[in-house]
Amino acid sequence: MNILISGAGVAGPALAHWLRRHGFNPTIVETAPALRDGGHAVDFRGKAHLSVLRQMGVLDEIRRNQTGMGAMSYVSATGKKISSMPADLFAGDVEILRGDLSRVLFDATDAEYLFGDTITGLAEDAHGVTVTFERAPVRRFDLVIGADGLHSTVRALAFGPETDYVRHLGVHCAAFPLDNYLGLDHTGLAYRPPGKLVAIYSARHNTEARAMFLFGSPPLAYDRRDVMQQKKILAEAFEGVGWETSRALAAMWDAPDFYFDSVAQVRMDRWSRGRVALLGDAAYSPCLLSGMGSGLAVVGAYVLAGELAAAGGDHRVAFPRYEEAMREYAGGAQKSGEGVSRMVVPQGRLMTAFLNQYMRLMPYLPGKQMIADSARRTAEAITLKEYR
Repeated sequence: MNILISGAGVAGPALAHWLRRHGFNPTIVETAPALRDGGHAVDFRGKAHLSVLRQMGVLDEIRRNQTGMGAMSYVSATGKKISSMPADLFAGDVEILRGDLSRVLFDATDAEYLFGDTITGLAEDAHGVTVTFERAPVRRFDLVIGADGLHSTVRALAFGPETDYVRHLGVHCAAFPLDNYLGLDHTGLAYRPPGKLVAIYSARHNTEARAMFLFGSPPLAYDRRDVMQQKKILAEAFEGVGWETSRALAAMWDAPDFYFDSVAQVRMDRWSRGRVALLGDAAYSPCLLSGMGSGLAVVGAYVLAGELAAAGGDHRVAFPRYEEAMREYAGGAQKSGEGVSRMVVPQGRLMTAFLNQYMRLMPYLPGKQMIADSARRTAEAITLKEYR
């Protein structure tokens, strides 16, 4: 069977890997002209995540490229350390830059890639799907999988407009690289003024650093392809905030890669329609602050490919079984993501002061591992089948 996958980030290559191992023929189409570099750090935690990565044969390579993040400290406007948060809370069992993860998965994938192109139309009949592309000629596929993220093209074509499914959580996020001028050694610093957060952490074995900016905001209207417009929005939102913010923003203008998007979830009643199905953030984004997005993607890819193999390629059987196996697991991750978003970027000076004080006391409280333990339970709340 020929299966088209939209998206070459995390979910797409992971799915292609398993499809090939089960005997299917995957093709991946990606809007970007090449693999996207950099991005924010993503993490994996718990038996389910690590088991899938180990079976894929990529866990060792991911560990070789991990950030190696230790505890992260919150600081005041003058740079004085307020509190230290355990590494397990932010980095899980293994943490890696999203661009580095994409490269590892790409190297482990035997599939045809169509870079610099996108799907423009889907016409399904009883025997397959006729797919039109922006650049490539029309082609026929047995199935189409949308693994193309929060702003999924496949979801829009097969299910309807993004506004019907994407739920904004009141926060926007930006991330970009800069020199490790603070001399951070496998650690990071975070500063939290009211309604905002600025974090700088080391990456790629301390050879560089990453800046992450979070700020509370209603949905913003901007062109997702206009990076300069996005940078201006960020600069205006953080003007005069203090700490290392001005220096980091100065480095932003020449950054080789830049990420900007809303912190949002995708909520859908169903993840498939006919011969088209959705995977990862396109179907059930828990939001990037949940620490579960990449884990959900690789686990979902394992389950979807496995169910297709178990059903002999019959999507009418495989797609419902995939959803049945993943629905509760994805829902738990989304619930966790909502709580994290409210805590990371609290609104108002009173709530910010309260949480900053709580952070100061956390190292001395008996439940200091409670948040990290809760995240681990969420990540492990699935029992995976063994697919032949």
